[in-house]
Amino acid sequence: MRAHRRWIPALLGVWMVVAAVWTGPPAGARRTAAPQRIVIDAASSGRTFDGIGALSAGASSRLLVDYPEPQRRQILDYLFKPGYGAALQILKVEIGGDTNSTDGAEPSHMRTPSDLNCDRGYEWWLMEQAKARNPGIKLSALQWGAPGWTGSGDARPTVWTDRDIDYLLAWLGCATRHHLRIDYLGGWNEAWFDTAWYQRLHAALAEHGYGDVKVVADDSFNWDVIKPLTEDAGFRSAVDVVGQHYVCGYLSDYLRCPSPQAARDLGIPLHASEQGSLPYDSGAAPLARALNRPYIDGAMTSTINWSLIASWYDTMPFQAAGLMGADEPWSGAYVAGASVWAVAHTTEFTRPGWRYVDSASGYLDGGGSHVALRSPDSRDYSAVIETIDATAPQNVEVTVTGGLPAGPLRVWTSDLSSADPGRWFTRAGTVRPGDTLTLEPGHVYTLTTTTGQGKGRAASPPPRPLRLPYRDGFGSYSVGATPRYLSDLDGAFEVAPCSGRPGRCLRQAIGEQPVWWNGWLKRPVTVVGDLKSWRDYTAGVDVRLDEDGWTELLGRVDGQWADAVSGIHLRLSSDGQWQLYDESLQGQDSALCVPSDPSCAGIAAPRPRPVQRQTLAAGRVSRAAGGWHRLGLRFAGDHITALLDGARIAEVDSAVHASGQVGLGVSPWRHAEFDDLAVTPVQDAGSVRYLPAQSLTATGTSFHHGYEPRKAVDGSVQSMWHNEWSPRTSLPQSITVDTGRARPIAKVTYQPREDGNGNGVITRYELATSLDGVTFTPVASGSWPLNTTRKEIDLPGVTARFVRLTALEAGGGYASAAEIQIAVRAG
Repeated sequence: MRAHRRWIPALLGVWMVVAAVWTGPPAGARRTAAPQRIVIDAASSGRTFDGIGALSAGASSRLLVDYPEPQRRQILDYLFKPGYGAALQILKVEIGGDTNSTDGAEPSHMRTPSDLNCDRGYEWWLMEQAKARNPGIKLSALQWGAPGWTGSGDARPTVWTDRDIDYLLAWLGCATRHHLRIDYLGGWNEAWFDTAWYQRLHAALAEHGYGDVKVVADDSFNWDVIKPLTEDAGFRSAVDVVGQHYVCGYLSDYLRCPSPQAARDLGIPLHASEQGSLPYDSGAAPLARALNRPYIDGAMTSTINWSLIASWYDTMPFQAAGLMGADEPWSGAYVAGASVWAVAHTTEFTRPGWRYVDSASGYLDGGGSHVALRSPDSRDYSAVIETIDATAPQNVEVTVTGGLPAGPLRVWTSDLSSADPGRWFTRAGTVRPGDTLTLEPGHVYTLTTTTGQGKGRAASPPPRPLRLPYRDGFGSYSVGATPRYLSDLDGAFEVAPCSGRPGRCLRQAIGEQPVWWNGWLKRPVTVVGDLKSWRDYTAGVDVRLDEDGWTELLGRVDGQWADAVSGIHLRLSSDGQWQLYDESLQGQDSALCVPSDPSCAGIAAPRPRPVQRQTLAAGRVSRAAGGWHRLGLRFAGDHITALLDGARIAEVDSAVHASGQVGLGVSPWRHAEFDDLAVTPVQDAGSVRYLPAQSLTATGTSFHHGYEPRKAVDGSVQSMWHNEWSPRTSLPQSITVDTGRARPIAKVTYQPREDGNGNGVITRYELATSLDGVTFTPVASGSWPLNTTRKEIDLPGVTARFVRLTALEAGGGYASAAEIQIAVRAG
């Protein structure tokens, strides 16, 4: 068919917005460049498409269940509702094990052989919500950790036991009670595998009526499972799907996604069963690659993104990693980022059971990739083209054959290089097979014969701080509930009848070391509050410990990584000893310790750079066990006061933690009770007031993806802004903070990165302010030592809306900032 123009006048404005031009030369004109041809041949071979999904695990969805309506419903629609948003085709969930599994712990359904509670946790609710919106969605499940009784071994317990198979069967029984059909079941996340265990699992599933559940092996990231699958016929017959993680790389641009030839020769489905860990905004472009390229490079027919939604506190690792963001249940604020629409370009135009068309799967000459899928009856087809790698426009010509419809194709496009939501998932008219298409760099395009697509229009309310005072007496919840806004980092804190007083309290319920996954924490801790605005406050809680051990009240918690909970800890032991100490992430080893890593062998394996702990004060009181006591922490600027039963026991000064959450901790693995948790603001006359992080936005002269300027004003010292290093940009580099309106600026604080890497730590600076964001006036300059200490710049008498910090000299010749805070004069 001769190429010709396909302009639709009514859509001309849309075409201009999305910067996609569909052109062909007028009759008699000479073509200046031959387009690359994409042939969609229905007779071409291709594997069966199993779907695109996302993963709720590691407590990544913890805060979503606490969201108010209608925002919670809107978020769920964006994730699961067909023709509205991500329209996910698979939901994969964690089988909770009461142990840290990345960003926290998820509750177990069966804590002892005689305990079964099919209503613990929020994954049942989430699966029900997904099914209600899309009855055809497939459900997948995998365990990270498990209760201690299921495991075997001393130094390094494993789940390769018959008891664990019973545990998984009980979980499937709970799913049945919730009217949920599970499609896929894995073994143990990112751990080594036991071929005999998988065979016993396969036989047990058939024996107990779950023979239609597909077994996935081995949810690791090294393809080591392939050799045993080729050599062991019994193992091969027990496995339905090979699932591998991060086949496109980890925290990268996801350029190539290969699989071994031996894997492709097995003749069973290959899945990218976990990919992602990138933010919902800057991660959209790599995600677009990772939806096409696993099939092109490795014949993988499903990709699962971790995580489903970044709905955990950003004091925890991997802030913003997900398809959406939702970490403020008190405000209802959420973000439907570009990643939602990167996924929608596949999910809204295909269904599991369609087939890939190999003739139309490959790479573009000018950068980018393309795949095509057709329905089983060949009545419909869709082509997904991404040009993320392209640096210039390029022409392609799509042709169809083999009995596919030759009529017009509807065109949808997203400019993933833009931060404007109006440029994502936009209808851009029609085009006929044989036309020449001009594709712009940084885009995703879908050409389709299908209908029914749509773009949800629900809007988030503005973010706002969690206002103080905050109080929870736990009496309004049912027994076994997780109180609102509390998020367990390890162990399980739930409502139970009080001991020694009437009513209900918060109880740490786990009394045995779980079979752990990553070696993190291994002590019960729960946190609550707003990192972005909780700065000067008094926190107090009643505690009771009837056995040997200790309890803790934590304040200004600003991070959690590996075995550290960064903040100020007040510990009371059962023998009367108390300790006020600072736990810091400075110098913390940033490497994950997962079971497949040989260095994880042995629970007590030393870390090369241990967490920094500093005792600030210590003492002893009369024996603390056997009754209730009240712990208190008061923060006013850098001044910290510790209280026990209303009496002041210590006063110290520490500038390490400027703001943060409140937490509760217990020694491993002891039962303890907590009551009347209260956080009240501290108001000092004549003091300054720090603006909440929610009120700040930031821009930078450059940034590397994953290290955007907003991460310097998100309230978390675990994230940071870093200037672009690939290609390298030279100093000076600046970051500009917008406070929203003109204000009497009193102080600016700069927190260098705290991970032990000196690159980007500013050592010579200039500070400038502006009322309009255009004309800036220098107001301060100076030099700082190259260390992780928080720096303060006093600005008496300066009124401004914008504050610009410029790095003139810095470690390694780069520029970075973990956190920038702006203080105004109180009143």
